[in-house]
Amino acid sequence: MMAYGSGDPILVIQKLSIAYPISIGTVRAVENVSLSVRKGEVLGIVGESGCGKSTLGLSMLKLMKPPGRITSGSILYKGLDILSMSDRALLDLRGRNLAMIFQNPLTSLDPLVTVQDHFIEAIRVHEPEVRRKDCVARAEAILADLGIEARRLSEYPYQLSGGMRQRIMIGLALILHPDILLADEPTTALDVIVEAGFTELLMKLKRQYDLTVLLISHNLGLVAEMADRIAVMYGGRIVELASVEDIFSRPLHPYTRGLMACVPNILLDQKELLAMPGSPPDLVDAPEGCPFAPRCPEAMDICRAKTPTLAAYGASSTACWLYERNA
Repeated sequence: MMAYGSGDPILVIQKLSIAYPISIGTVRAVENVSLSVRKGEVLGIVGESGCGKSTLGLSMLKLMKPPGRITSGSILYKGLDILSMSDRALLDLRGRNLAMIFQNPLTSLDPLVTVQDHFIEAIRVHEPEVRRKDCVARAEAILADLGIEARRLSEYPYQLSGGMRQRIMIGLALILHPDILLADEPTTALDVIVEAGFTELLMKLKRQYDLTVLLISHNLGLVAEMADRIAVMYGGRIVELASVEDIFSRPLHPYTRGLMACVPNILLDQKELLAMPGSPPDLVDAPEGCPFAPRCPEAMDICRAKTPTLAAYGASSTACWLYERNA
């Protein structure tokens, strides 16, 4: 266990690998991922579906479903190794220190339990001595911050709109004032108008509650608006890590450049949406070398034979043989 100082990153992931043994082999969902997150920053994690970003997010709370298992690496929160914690310690950590907004609020909320009782349960799991009326008062206060009337506490999830359910999920995540908020595809169920309001609300709450946010999304527009840095994932690996400005103006990895080219741009005379050729790799039978090599227009012989490591190149880091530090 390492000591934690005020200037150290609040979350450090070191050489993390996660596998899912199945009947036809082993799915290597996350492979040798390392990154650190500073207090107060918003880190965006982006990539195509199946790249491992949601699995990475779930691992930070040790919530992978069987048969998923962490095969190597560590996840340190303020110097404490989450992966070595007991079940009791993990229960204390979840919600109080690290909290998560899941993809679909309708399936994450219990349809037979009122909004009020969701909040009461979330508080009493960690603070069983708190009286019911005090739990309700805390729930009313956080709903006010979210722009929801207190009368909604007596309602059930099915009586709320999609945007309101998502705000309830945010409230449940914030009710114990955690340090880190993990948001996994938080706008998937929202239309564009509600999404715009959600983005503004989340940034306001980040400042109000001094949050560190990990934003997992395939929505590059959302990430561009909210993130300080972006980690680009492909085939279970981080292939580029840089500031949001560098990712959008000077992307290094061919996969990142492909993602940027696929974003619609109303300022261009673009008649058709662009799409990268090929498909994401089979994580049961991954190709040798760089996982993006079969789809990469710039692939060289070494790309098909040897896997590049994430290395610094200027202000950015990338895992690509095109750059001399990997040569």
